[in-house]
Amino acid sequence: MTPELTVLALAGLLQMVQFVLMAVPANLELGTAKTMSPRDADRMKKPMVEQLSTRTARLHRALTNHFEALVLFTLAVVVVTLSDSSTGFTAACAWAYLAARILYIPAYAFGWVPWRSVFFSIGWLASGLMIVAALL
Repeated sequence: MTPELTVLALAGLLQMVQFVLMAVPANLELGTAKTMSPRDADRMKKPMVEQLSTRTARLHRALTNHFEALVLFTLAVVVVTLSDSSTGFTAACAWAYLAARILYIPAYAFGWVPWRSVFFSIGWLASGLMIVAALL
């Protein structure tokens, strides 16, 4: 397995950890009657995410953001892997992506400004650099 695929697998596990970090407090705050419901707009006074505490809502947004970021990173890993373009540089970019995404979680949860945006940018740039490296 290439280093990039290893990091992709770890990023998938990170996604699962992020889900738990958000889901446990969300269920404690709102109760399972709400979180297991169909969440129909006519039954809820406002969207569920708006009913969460500030920190749990931030964890929800961090989780959603990782789903979005993981699409680009997965594309980068697939391009690097299928084009047999794995190098020390692309591996370093992959590890930088993962480190940035790990740091993004507490940065978002605790409102670290501007670090949340810095960590997002590092992950986004690392993914883009992997694609460019594969094209070259």
